[in-house]
Amino acid sequence: MRISARADYAVRAALQLAASQDGGPLKAEAIAEAQDIPHKFLESILNDMRRGGLVLSQRGVNGGYRLARDAGSISIADVIRVVEGPLVSVRGVRPPELSYTGPAESLLPLWIALRSNVREILEGVSLADVASGRLPAGVAALTDAPKAWINP
Repeated sequence: MRISARADYAVRAALQLAASQDGGPLKAEAIAEAQDIPHKFLESILNDMRRGGLVLSQRGVNGGYRLARDAGSISIADVIRVVEGPLVSVRGVRPPELSYTGPAESLLPLWIALRSNVREILEGVSLADVASGRLPAGVAALTDAPKAWINP
C-alpha cells in the first residue's frame, strides 16, 4: 500500500489542527511551516477537507482553519478518504467491483482481506489518538513485531 504525499500532508495538517483544538483557528501558513508542507499544496488539501466536512475555515484577521468536530471523532481513514477517495483500490477500482478468472480468482478475497485490515487500523485510530501519542493497544502491538520496522 502506498500513502501519497497528499494523504500524508492532509493527516499531518489535521494533526496540527487537533493539537491546537483549544486555541483559535490556525492560518494555512502556520500549518505549512510547522509541518514542512508546501503552502499552495496545503491550501488545496485544506479546501478538500473543508468540502469534506472535516475542517471549518474563517476569513479575516483572526481567520484560519480549525477542525469541524472533536479530534476524537475524526479517524485517520476519514482524512485520507476526503483527499484521496477509497482506502484500497486496485487500478482505481474498489475490490468488490473486480472479478478474476482462472488462477487469479483468489486474488479478489486477498484484496478484500487487505481492505478489511487497512480499514480496521485506519478507522480505529483517531486524530486525538495520534496527536496524544497514544495509539490504540491493537495498533501499537502491531509495531512491536521485530519485522514491522524492517524492509524486506
